[in-house]
Amino acid sequence: MSLASWFRWNEPPNRISQRNPTEMVVETLMMELSWQIKQAEKQQRERENEYRKIKTGVDYGWLVSYPKHSYDISPGERLQLEDMCTKIHPSYCGPVILRFRQVVAEYEPEAQEVSRLFRSVLQEAAEKIKEEEEAKKLAKQWNTKNRTSLSLTTFKSRSRISPFISDIKTISEDVERGTQPNRRVWSMPEFRNTK
Repeated sequence: MSLASWFRWNEPPNRISQRNPTEMVVETLMMELSWQIKQAEKQQRERENEYRKIKTGVDYGWLVSYPKHSYDISPGERLQLEDMCTKIHPSYCGPVILRFRQVVAEYEPEAQEVSRLFRSVLQEAAEKIKEEEEAKKLAKQWNTKNRTSLSLTTFKSRSRISPFISDIKTISEDVERGTQPNRRVWSMPEFRNTK
């Protein structure tokens, strides 16, 4: 085996994820939910052991074997939560996870309550995203209106009224020369387009 092939074997695979960003967000958020459920179960067991130790005065925790993961959310609830996760933009995935961890740390929920807290965090994030999108739409509309009005003012500023330009013909000049005046009304100022 050559040295070059050994180095190639140790390299991490250079593959770009072909998954949709939305799928990645859903997977990441659901993994966070399952991890928080496991943590809640672990804390619940530790609280129960402490209670037994205080009650009996003896620690039998080393004798007890616990299932690795006993609580799981129902398939219907999982589908609802996954659907809610699809509404989260990838740039909000990190803040949603941080907010979820903060809420879990604040309330120290039982394993059954974790999914309810997760749902509330997702709803809060979806509402915030919706508010920001509406604000962006309003800002875009406002900018579009301002651009239109600015373009009108620049158009208006290009056409100028010039009543005192020397090459303007007047009726008195026509009378002095003895020529017939044009059909133009001479009392109106002349509009010129300056470039």
